[in-house]
Amino acid sequence: MATVTIKRLATSPYVLITVFVALAAFFFSSRFPFKPINSSQQQVQRLLTVEELALYNGTDDGLPILLGILGSVFDVTKGKSHYGVGGGYHHFSGRDASRAFVSGNFTGDGLTDSLRGLSSTEVKSIVEWREFYFRSYTFVGKLVGRYYDSEGNPTKSLKGVEAKAARGTQLMEKQKKEEAKQPSCNSRWSQGEGGEVWCDDGFPRLVQRPLEIALTGKMSKRCACFKEDQLSQPGLEVYEGCDYLAKTCRV
Repeated sequence: MATVTIKRLATSPYVLITVFVALAAFFFSSRFPFKPINSSQQQVQRLLTVEELALYNGTDDGLPILLGILGSVFDVTKGKSHYGVGGGYHHFSGRDASRAFVSGNFTGDGLTDSLRGLSSTEVKSIVEWREFYFRSYTFVGKLVGRYYDSEGNPTKSLKGVEAKAARGTQLMEKQKKEEAKQPSCNSRWSQGEGGEVWCDDGFPRLVQRPLEIALTGKMSKRCACFKEDQLSQPGLEVYEGCDYLAKTCRV
């Protein structure tokens, strides 16, 4: 029976072609297994070193302008007026200066990707900046170093940043609920008269935010309104130059 079968196959070119195609498909699929590509992988992601990224700092008109944040690299050429030479954000071009997005230090050691010592809410803010660039500019690759390894995989540092940002989100939600229990002051500011805070019901006091919530500088405290029988609570600060029972204070 085997001999008859071979002769029939040999005399049928269509069967031979079918068998050949099937065998070829089996051979290639076994050596090169098919891997589905999801939408995030459809765009080729380039891996750049710090030195390579530095070439795309806007000083060469023949090259695009690239910016890194938390190891993700974006083409910001369409914002050349801001990121090119002389632009207000030129200090971000050609490097990953993640820390400067919240520190405001745009010189020397301030232009670094290290987030050491920042609060969870500050880290959360930097992660939100990264999301802004994903929405507004073209993602072109990853920077090999602190946040991605030589194969483009997230490092422990990046995973730590993501976890800390998530913690910041939780703390902010908790703080919103706490602050809702104590109404905030009304406020206004004008160039001619400066600032003013007031309470429709109660007296304005400065209250220290929890250290985990507090951002740098002016965000470390908030103005809240307290009734007279609450003014003896510890931690309440009268505005400088404002009477103890004044409902309006200059700031």
